Amino acid sequence: MNSKLLTSAAFAATLAASAATAQDPLKLGFVATFEGTYTLMGEESLRGFEMALDEIGQTAGGRPIEYVVASSDASPDSAVRAVRKLVEQDGVDIVIGPVSGSEGIAIRDYSKTQPGVTFINGISGAQSTTYQNPSDNFFRYNTDGAQWSAGLGEYVFNEKGYKTVATIGEDYSFIYTQVFGFALGFCQAGGEITERHWVPLGTKDFGSIIAALPDDVDAIYLGLGGGDAVNFLNQYQQAGGEANLIGGTIMVDPTVLSATGSAKNALIGVPSSAPQADNWENPKWQAFVKKYQDAFPPDKRFPFPALMSVGYYNATMAMSQCMDQIGGDLSDGHAALRACLSSIELDAPNGKIALDENRQAIGTNFLTEVVEMADGTLSNQVVKVIENVNQTLGMDPELFAKIGTPARDVPECKASYE
Repeated sequence: MNSKLLTSAAFAATLAASAATAQDPLKLGFVATFEGTYTLMGEESLRGFEMALDEIGQTAGGRPIEYVVASSDASPDSAVRAVRKLVEQDGVDIVIGPVSGSEGIAIRDYSKTQPGVTFINGISGAQSTTYQNPSDNFFRYNTDGAQWSAGLGEYVFNEKGYKTVATIGEDYSFIYTQVFGFALGFCQAGGEITERHWVPLGTKDFGSIIAALPDDVDAIYLGLGGGDAVNFLNQYQQAGGEANLIGGTIMVDPTVLSATGSAKNALIGVPSSAPQADNWENPKWQAFVKKYQDAFPPDKRFPFPALMSVGYYNATMAMSQCMDQIGGDLSDGHAALRACLSSIELDAPNGKIALDENRQAIGTNFLTEVVEMADGTLSNQVVKVIENVNQTLGMDPELFAKIGTPARDVPECKASYE
């Protein structure tokens, strides 16, 4: 057989192998919090994931999608156990998740031990996940908790007149990141944070914390979510609390605004910020809201899509668009997929999203206030839209790095960080 025939045979074999690969199932691993205080967030994450799969016809890059669901409880150990099973036992190609901040850091670290798997964040928002020691195979299409706070501190100082604030938050990386972003804006505007209170994730009794909250501040910032947020509101109302409140992102998410009971009404008029807003009039967002409402019966969803469903939807759509672009080819250690994921601009329902050099989202942020709608439900009304928020919040990267990693006492409340 001559060399031309050998070359033709080899080429045909390559085409046949490529065709076979394109038809092999794409195995996805999905992880979210189906246990603990953030259970509702996990259920909402799955809704966003399912919406994306339905939209793409359960295929990506010409390959049928198979997926395995794993559960965590918002703790780093549970998240790593869940993902380890997906990767090492179920043999998934791509992992989508997690929900909670410290889970994201732990999975980022685990991803470095699995170079043959691609990891796409679900909605976890700790800054450190991508800002410190990023992983080459970990991608995040949601902005982080500090980015979600962009503009809020300045707004409550300048427009609400809140000059002194105390904070209460869950004692872990995501809320550290939220308070970090709020404090940078508030303190540079001229505000003072007089006290910072921290509670364990999953706190049920807030009595001692409520008693310790100061009376001589203009407002209290609440960095709570899930069951913790509902427990605090119920107990704060029972204690006769009447302070002005400022909501962290997950404090006023539909997972809390849709809770039963009247305590949530204390949130009416509360300013907050997030990477989305329930009542945003943008046509693409409105279409997504309708799609969400049509996809699930009212008793199986919230009135508006929550942060988690949007984050997981966006992550899955980024994966799908890149798989289509590369024809489903995951050879060479997912090189083509990762190149696409790094460079793609996502035209998401909540605004344009692009990734920076650390594979971290640059996106849109929304200042909001909680309003009561005609049917009695609560939602987040847009006050201001802030585009192209990057991870250093527009600050000089070297100056931003000197502030330090978000923690209980970081950042210091200073009028200038020069």
